[in-house]
Amino acid sequence: MKRILVIQGGGRSNGNTAQLVESFIQGAEDAGHSVERISLLKNEVKGCLGCNACRYGKPCIQKDSFNDIVPEIKSADCIVFASPLYFWTISSKIKAFIERFYCIAEEATNPPLGRYEKYPVRDCALLMTSADNFFWTFEQAVSYYKFTLVNYIGFQDKGMLLAGGCGDTNGKAKIEQTEHLKNGYDSQKAIILTVIRWKLLRRRILTCGREPITIFRMTMPRFCKWRLMKSFSVL
Repeated sequence: MKRILVIQGGGRSNGNTAQLVESFIQGAEDAGHSVERISLLKNEVKGCLGCNACRYGKPCIQKDSFNDIVPEIKSADCIVFASPLYFWTISSKIKAFIERFYCIAEEATNPPLGRYEKYPVRDCALLMTSADNFFWTFEQAVSYYKFTLVNYIGFQDKGMLLAGGCGDTNGKAKIEQTEHLKNGYDSQKAIILTVIRWKLLRRRILTCGREPITIFRMTMPRFCKWRLMKSFSVL
């Protein structure tokens, strides 16, 4: 059994992201995991001030909900970040929440290149929803998730569920008309989910001698149909 902490970072109270989180939690609990959900709609977490008052092992000086959430972060086996796509990336609420990890950093005498401290090692996963469903829709969000949480903080990526095509930005949530809620529920059973990735396209651009925009035009029609199958599981 895993202890899973779900951070719901924005969206409407019963919108696409909230519904996806609910399905994920139901699947996780049915699979025998313990799950706690913390909504950043109800718990205010401000962005980091960069004041360094929290270094090292000291609580953040800001008077909001983050210090109360720190014990839940430290006791979790897996942290799931759930966010709607806002202007092609994660919500500002999730971004602010991640910034505040600065106060749980520990001093490292010999950190790897590009790091200045060390963090508690946890599993992590990403749940996102959007109206658009193009092959580039989640690129910026996935890049931030991987660079910040996986490469810098050092969390272990357990997968992403990128739920595109959930209605339009001016209308009601339509995620129930897609397969995403079922995928969210089934993700705890280690099924194979479809996740759009750019690695193949990037490899072609880096290794081919043609001018990049020409390569993009050559590969885009075929790449739109290309999918990488990735296992998503917190087991």
